[in-house]
Amino acid sequence: MSAPTPTAQRQQRHRPIAATARVWLRIHWRMFAAGWRRGARYRGAAIGGLVANATFGFLKASILVAAVDAGGGRMGPYDTASITAYTWLSQALLGSVNLTGQSDLADRMKDGSVAIDLLRPVDLQTASTAQEVGRALFALLPRGVPLVALGVVVGGMRLPLDALSSGLGAVSIVAGTILSYLTVYLVAVVGFWSVETRGLQLAYMIISGFLAGLFVPVLLFPGWLFALAQATPFPSMLQTPIDVVSGRITNWDAVQAVAVQFAWIAAVLVVGQLMTRAGRRRLEVQGG
Repeated sequence: MSAPTPTAQRQQRHRPIAATARVWLRIHWRMFAAGWRRGARYRGAAIGGLVANATFGFLKASILVAAVDAGGGRMGPYDTASITAYTWLSQALLGSVNLTGQSDLADRMKDGSVAIDLLRPVDLQTASTAQEVGRALFALLPRGVPLVALGVVVGGMRLPLDALSSGLGAVSIVAGTILSYLTVYLVAVVGFWSVETRGLQLAYMIISGFLAGLFVPVLLFPGWLFALAQATPFPSMLQTPIDVVSGRITNWDAVQAVAVQFAWIAAVLVVGQLMTRAGRRRLEVQGG
């Protein structure tokens, strides 16, 4: 029998990698779909969230537009049109980007059911994030899209409709959502060392909302605070998607901003993997 050629040997080595990748993608797609279906079940909650976001959207728009008018038509880099776009887009994305610090994993950490998750042949970090992201992206339909439409009709908001801006905007929204849930995962896995993480979740909610640009745009921060915010992943969760979708940054600047989002995703993934491996050795499930 003749020995396999170098080309055949390479193909044999690549087959297990390709098969593993297909299995990984299939599993995580199913987790994503499960999260999407779960989000679709709670229609009443979605309507309630829409009403709440719309109400605060009107209040926020009134305050920020008045501030721009008081500044002579500009406030930093924002004029009336751009501050209106910021207001309604931030409200539209609020239902999908997790700035609360809460997650299902944190609850499973507390009651010990995470032990079952760790026995499954899937990665805890990526599988739980895929499910959460599926549910979060569904929220764009009943909450995000109507709020954008409301901003266009009532607030006079205008968005760029060219293919490049729209495509980069969609990618940026997905990247910001993924990054937010990967970062919240870090909050949840602190439960490996501390049974109660609600205090940390509250601190996360306060800090992330402020530094992500939920209350005022990050660009209005004083220089030192702007530099501090840019040293964290939070602006990439909310401020960057708003800037890209609204057209405040375009072309190469938008591509660079999206690249920064993916760099933060990679960094948070690595930190999450390290915390998970360390936490598995410390986990104690109490009860009988």
